Amino acid sequence: MVARAYTVAFEGIEARLVEVQCAIAPGLPSFAIVGLPDKAVSEARDRVRAALDSLAIALPTKRVVINLSPADLPKEGSHFDLPIALAVLAALDILPHDAVEGALALGELSLDGKLMPVIGALPAAMAAADSDRMLVCPQACGAEAAWVDAAQVIAPPDLAAVIQHFTGQKPLSPAQAGEVTDGPPARDLSEVKGQERAKRALEIAAAGRHHLMMVGTPGSGKSMLAQRLPGILPHLTPAEALETSMIHSLAGLLDEGGISRVRPFQEPHHTASMAAIVGGGKGAKPGQISLAHNGVLFMDEFPEFARPVLETLRQPIETGDVVIARANAHVRYPCRFLLVAAANPCKCGYLPDPARACARVPDCGTDYLGRISGPLMDRFDLRVEVPPVELGDLEGPSDGESTATVAARVAAARAVQSARFKDHADVRVNADASGALLDEIAVLDAESRALLSGAADRLGLSARGYHRVLRVARTIADLAGAQDIRKPHLAEALSFRLTARV
Repeated sequence: MVARAYTVAFEGIEARLVEVQCAIAPGLPSFAIVGLPDKAVSEARDRVRAALDSLAIALPTKRVVINLSPADLPKEGSHFDLPIALAVLAALDILPHDAVEGALALGELSLDGKLMPVIGALPAAMAAADSDRMLVCPQACGAEAAWVDAAQVIAPPDLAAVIQHFTGQKPLSPAQAGEVTDGPPARDLSEVKGQERAKRALEIAAAGRHHLMMVGTPGSGKSMLAQRLPGILPHLTPAEALETSMIHSLAGLLDEGGISRVRPFQEPHHTASMAAIVGGGKGAKPGQISLAHNGVLFMDEFPEFARPVLETLRQPIETGDVVIARANAHVRYPCRFLLVAAANPCKCGYLPDPARACARVPDCGTDYLGRISGPLMDRFDLRVEVPPVELGDLEGPSDGESTATVAARVAAARAVQSARFKDHADVRVNADASGALLDEIAVLDAESRALLSGAADRLGLSARGYHRVLRVARTIADLAGAQDIRKPHLAEALSFRLTARV
């Protein structure tokens, strides 16, 4: 008789149901695992055998075959240990078949039977709820998995506790969800002295999730500004927090099962590889752009990133997801992020200062920023120069607006957009609007349309650039509490696209 247990295999953030079948038949003693297992799954036979030995459970001197179905789906990771052990125990009639089949299990076994934490407990809990099964996971993963209200989650510390639960000797209580955290205190925007135009661009970017490019000399405050962006963004909604946490769960980044309401802020180094930025490598893991989903991706020294890495950003910026293609699978991750890029104006960094610039002025600036292709630059809604801070501003008091003040305006603008797009599931902010929806929300009067038409001709705006100006103008109007876009809103939106190479 074939015993069955259930687990999942991960394809991006999707957890696909896997049936673990165990058959014990006469023949030479062996323990085989089939169904496209990777090395970690194949080694499960030794961990399972040792864990059962620690409980004084001996495998029969027969042929044990484990099949992971569907057999053509690649199986990766150590979380297959526990479902394999459950299938074996059911085949030995130690555990009731119906109880094992009614559960979805994942967990790594140590040689003494303890359950070690694994990644992906949150997506697995979603799969368990969808298949109307109870989730069994390691104790360290219980707080994470319990965030899925529709799933019943038990989190035993070891295999012995699993056996006692399924046999009714010592039933386990359901796991409790981890804490909701607000993260560390945000850095205050008032600490940035001067740079009022850059602060305004930061506010607009936060309100409508518009991509921002900052160009300025070294030490002008570009990184300082970017690091204060999370503080003016509204907290994640429950749906957004779950989306983001599922990705972080697969990356093993959830701390003790807690879920943060603060939007993620990723700042990869410019030496990062393409796989690190967009995802890939062994198991096609999520990259920085997916870890920044619903948050901020800050790329400092933007032209220093490898050209192929920069060009791969073009499609995710437009679609909000990334597909990692491999010979045997295509994995899709969401990546709806706010891109903030910072760059020096040239290699030496002092192009605007004749006293400090190198001898290659102005060619050094053209060559350096020329590493950013036109199509990629066209995707930045806001482009702002960040000049050196005047000495008088540095010596003066910090009298700029605080993070709380700006955050309140941003939250009010986001609330307007939430109400505006409540009937559009795929649209959350102005940056997502396109086509007929954009025409509906960005109606221009005759004076504004004449301004935009003239500016489009003079600036040589592409169709993408034209629509991005409309989206930014809509956000500026929302920040002002205006029902319609007026000429000042449109003029300010256009001002952020005036500089030729910024």
